[in-house]
Amino acid sequence: GGSTNLSGFTGQPTVVNLWASWCPPCRREMPVLAHAQAAHTQTHFVFVNQGEGETEVRSYLADESLKLRNVMLDPFSSVSRELGARGLPITLFFDRNGRLVDSHMGELTAASLAHKLKRFDLDADPG
Repeated sequence: GGSTNLSGFTGQPTVVNLWASWCPPCRREMPVLAHAQAAHTQTHFVFVNQGEGETEVRSYLADESLKLRNVMLDPFSSVSRELGARGLPITLFFDRNGRLVDSHMGELTAASLAHKLKRFDLDADPG
């Protein structure tokens, strides 16, 4: 219902996914991201819906039996515009200090997501 600043996720690695329910590649990758969110508890996953309302998003998530945390609405697609995005999905990878370390345009597979998480050691214990 209110605004969220992504800097609030600093301290843990963060994966931010921009998506929409009308986007076929977004729909295909969503179960992969849901599984990764459940498996990688030391990494924040944030799902920023682009251009849809709460009713549409809730309905889509329920219909697909997706149990996601950190689902946010961007009804005016402000984040996509700010990034100069030309399509969806887009996934951004931030380290625990909040620095953008990689991005991916297009659908992520389980293998490509696992590679990115491992490559940037996003789920490692900082100790």
